Parts: sequence; structure tokens; C-alpha cells
Amino acid sequence: MPLQGIRVVDLSRYAPGPYCTMLLADLGADVIMIEEPPGRGRRVDTEMGVSDRTKAFLPMGRNKRSVALDLKDERMREVFFRLVDGADVVTEGFRPGVAKRLGVDYEAVQRRNPRAIYCSISGYGQDGPHADLVGHDLNYVSLAGTLGMIGWPGQPPAIPMNVLGDFAGGGLFAAFAILAAVVARQRTGKGQYIDMSMTDGVMSLACLAASDYWSTGNPPRPGSYYLNGGLPCYNVYETADEKWLSIACMEPWFWKKLCVVLGCEQYADEQFNEDRFEEMFAFLRRELKKKTRDEWFAELKDQDICVTPVYGLEEALADPHTRARGMVAELEHPEHGTIQQIGVAPKFSDTPGSVRTPAPRPGEHTEEVLLEIGFSPEEIASLAAGKKA
Repeated sequence: MPLQGIRVVDLSRYAPGPYCTMLLADLGADVIMIEEPPGRGRRVDTEMGVSDRTKAFLPMGRNKRSVALDLKDERMREVFFRLVDGADVVTEGFRPGVAKRLGVDYEAVQRRNPRAIYCSISGYGQDGPHADLVGHDLNYVSLAGTLGMIGWPGQPPAIPMNVLGDFAGGGLFAAFAILAAVVARQRTGKGQYIDMSMTDGVMSLACLAASDYWSTGNPPRPGSYYLNGGLPCYNVYETADEKWLSIACMEPWFWKKLCVVLGCEQYADEQFNEDRFEEMFAFLRRELKKKTRDEWFAELKDQDICVTPVYGLEEALADPHTRARGMVAELEHPEHGTIQQIGVAPKFSDTPGSVRTPAPRPGEHTEEVLLEIGFSPEEIASLAAGKKA
């Protein structure tokens, strides 16, 4: 696989960091999660009532190994550094300053392994006026200006799922940055520190909207920007069965084909004429209510028109295209039988990634990994018992 031979020591706990290292693990990296020993510390999933069956389906721990270490314990912290000695990457998702208080910050890791790449994933970054704020995805997309562009005029912002901040702005950007640092190390021979702010990531995702604002002086507002509902040719329309159809005929040639099919050729050259937007919206809303969503899709999809049904997640997962692309993977769980997971998105011709193992139990691979890095069975037993060897 593409990342075979890359070892990642993962200190992160919540969605962004584990998603980042899941992407690396899917492509073959040996990801070792450092988790608190059972019975110690706070487990948010337990406190929030997440069942064991739900945990079995969670993808973020797949293809990884788990080592249980209490980093507040000096002897177990030394085990962490033994792992760091042979690691390519260390990731963490603590609030700024926590890794340093635990003694596992970048400077400490660099002293042991100058080739290690260390990535900190946080809400607002390691510096700046908001660095110490607590937050979640909703806060990051709000501060980055993205939430303020989503929705309809006169209505509250439409809260998106946590794909923008946690998974794209945080986890995906972090994985991209880590691999860029791996490439740089081939040239310099040195590791480096990556400060990955989810808010920065979301703001980068909004680069087109920002450039339009700077060039025109008009900030995008909900439902009025050309990519968020302001154009009749790029919008969603309710159908006869109270479902929705997405039309994205931004290019004139796609729009003209739609106008021909719908019998409104008078609008074919008026695509961006704001004076006619109101009547075009009214026509499309009225016309597309005459058939069901799936009837419209069946009629329009093969006519070189940018159209798709607006699916619920259950429909998207069942769609034949999703299945054909391998985006639903199945694997066996030792307790819950066959489970489904989202598949691996990038398709490699020669070194494909794969979904191989479900998330491990906390500490499941402690003995296995410690034996690999030179601990004796007696030392491992002593650590588990909390005694000095």
C-alpha cells in the first residue's frame, strides 16, 4: 500500500485527529493509538452513552493498533518515547499547552527523534487571540465565516454536519500536511512541526468565496451568492413527492439543454440576467413539481444535464454507483459479526488502500507493540502492575 513502512503514533482522541490517522492507516501506515488504560481518565463516548455496538461501526479506529498508556505516569511516558524513537509521525489533538504539560510536546519528541513529523490539530491553532478558546465544529465554521454563507435569506444559518471543520478543515488537511512533510523530509532529512487549525482549514476551503469578496467588495450572503442559492440554474427544487432535485447547470450549454427539455427556451440566453431571476425561479419551481424526484432524474440524467437527486444518507449508501465505487466496505467484527464502513475514497491503480480491521479495544495491542520495540514480557507485566522492573 502507498504508506506501508510509515509508523504513526497517535495521541488524538476526537474526530479530527482519528479521521486524519484513519486516512493514513487506510493507505497502509502502521497507526498506533495511545489510549488511556481502561478504568482511568474520562471516556467521552462512555459518558455520552455510546453503546459498544455503535463503537464497532465507528470507522476512525479501523486499521489501527491500540496501546494503553497513562502519560502522567513517568514509566509509561518512557514507553511512549520508545515508540517515538521508531516513528515517522506523531499526532495530537489536545488543547494548546496540554501536550507540553504532559511532557509529550514537539520539543520533547524532537529531542528523541529529529526525523519525526509532529502534527497538532486544534480548533483555532497554537497562537492568536482565540487559541485558548474551547470549541467544536459549529464554532470553527462560524468563526471562519462559512456558516454565515449557508442557508436562506431571513432564516437562521443552516447548521451543516461536522464535515467542514472536523473532517475536512481538520482531519483531511492534517493528513495532506503530514504527507507533504514526509516528502520534505526526503529532501532535508529532518522532521518538523505542523500547527493545523480547523478554523484555518475551513477558511482555506472558502478561498473562492473570499476571492470573490476581495475582487467585488460584496461578501457572499445566504441564498444570494452564485454558488449558494442565488441562481436559478444552480439550485434545489422540490418535486411532486415532496423530495428534492439538484440542478447545477452553471455552464450555458448545460442550461440551454435543460431549457429545451423543460420547454422554456425563452430563458436559454437569460441564465445570468438578474432581472428575470424571479420569473425563472417561479417557472422552475412550478414545472419541477409536476413529477417525482426519481422520475425527473430518470428523464434528465442521460441528456447531458447536471442533475442529481438530493439523497438522504440511507439512499446515498444504497445507490448502485456508491456500491460500484466500493464506498461501502464490509468486514467482520469479533463480537458484532459483519459490519459496514465507508470505503476508501482515493483509488490507486497499483497500491490501493483497504479497510482491513475494525477498531481495536483500548489497549488491545499493548503487549504486541511493546514486544516489537524491545520490551521483555517481564517488563510488560511490571508496567501493567504499576511496579518497577
